[in-house]
Amino acid sequence: MPMSAAPQRSVTPGPGPENGYRHRPTPFRMSASAPLFPAFLKLTGRRVVVVGGGPVATSKLRGLLDVGAAVTVVAPKVTGDIIASRVPIRRRRFEPADLDDAWLVVAAAPPAVNREVAEAAEQRQVFVNAVDDPMNASLYLGGVFRRSGVTVAISTDGQAPALAGLVRQALEALLPEPEVERWMTTARVQRAAWISGNVPMEQRRPLLLQALSGLYEDQG
Repeated sequence: MPMSAAPQRSVTPGPGPENGYRHRPTPFRMSASAPLFPAFLKLTGRRVVVVGGGPVATSKLRGLLDVGAAVTVVAPKVTGDIIASRVPIRRRRFEPADLDDAWLVVAAAPPAVNREVAEAAEQRQVFVNAVDDPMNASLYLGGVFRRSGVTVAISTDGQAPALAGLVRQALEALLPEPEVERWMTTARVQRAAWISGNVPMEQRRPLLLQALSGLYEDQG
């Protein structure tokens, strides 16, 4: 099946501060129904901008700091928790230049501000998570479930974030920590053996299933 062409960005060659290009302002339009490509990001040490200083911005900040992101908050007013986090804070309205050198931006501001952030992010080819605002988001942060090295992210395409949270809670109840830890330990041991023995990829999943089943043979 032929692949559809990706939409072209409006970029014209010319002098620029970083990459030798300047971006031509163009009408910005994000599709809330665009198909999604799931991915996990390594943000340790990378610059992330949070626009907004309320409770929602505070909750997003915690997760970003947990993975080691270098966060800057931009907002006229911020919560006490944001102040206590000791991240750099620019206490003013958002400006497009706030996104220079950023890898990711989280927009947790009123819709009009989120729109400004989304336009500036698109021009800089930076992904933006606009909280509960799918039309201004190029990235959704789903409900996240973590157990002993296993990470599962649940998305509802930005349409029902509360449902994503309920699914996450169900997974937490279904997969207790001790069991997932046993599975991960077994999977690591198996993977090392596969790599050492040059086991073909198509054989690995059945072998892992067999090894995991062996954990419960004595209980049967």
